[in-house]
Amino acid sequence: MFRKFAFALLAFVLAAPSLHAEDLDAIKQSGRLRIAMSGQYPPFGFVNEQNEVVGFDVEIGSEIAKRMGLRPEIVTTAWDGIIAGLLAGKFDAIVGSMTITDERKKTIDFVGPYYHAGPGIFVPESSAIQNPDDLEGKLVGVILGETSAEWVSTRKGVSTTTYKGLPEMLLEINAERIDAFVTDRIAPVVAIKERKLPLREVKVVNHGIPDEIGIAIRKSNPALSKAIQKALDDMMADGTYAKISRKWIGEDIR
Repeated sequence: MFRKFAFALLAFVLAAPSLHAEDLDAIKQSGRLRIAMSGQYPPFGFVNEQNEVVGFDVEIGSEIAKRMGLRPEIVTTAWDGIIAGLLAGKFDAIVGSMTITDERKKTIDFVGPYYHAGPGIFVPESSAIQNPDDLEGKLVGVILGETSAEWVSTRKGVSTTTYKGLPEMLLEINAERIDAFVTDRIAPVVAIKERKLPLREVKVVNHGIPDEIGIAIRKSNPALSKAIQKALDDMMADGTYAKISRKWIGEDIR
């Protein structure tokens, strides 16, 4: 009986690595890299008039996949459930402008960062709001699940309402249903400039919010992490990253 148990235990130990095989192995077998984002965050990821998901994150993620010898497959999903979707295996990576935080690193790993950002407060041009303290008593729009939403929640006397993405907040502030909105500053700055919107930015300094944006993958995947990082590094070295960034953002944001 003991010998049978010992052989069974040995067989289990020898087989254990296959139970925790690298995601990269399965990804290579499938021939595709499933890349998730909200699709609600122009110019990083959004649906165009041809019903295609396009933007900075789309091109960065697609280029990484191609350099890994894989076919990119873009998946759009609600931002507040995107980490749960990654952990459930619905996609392989999140290239969706996700801020690297200690809290998130408890459940997922990050590659990068691939750019830096920070929160901005956006208000109508005619607004009396001049600094973060002026948000007291105001109704502020935030995107559910963003680090900037957590920052707003710490502000005294500020009421918040949540949205799925930037397009909704732009509509709401234009309709005067919110007094301001707070999100990572790059996307709104680009939207205001390109669309000549009657909005302005209130700068947030010493916010204490992490500003490194990374590519999220499931934990315990060093080979996948290394492969994505190499593709990203090569893009930055040969000018491809800068070209994509200038196309969508107007500058190199790394």
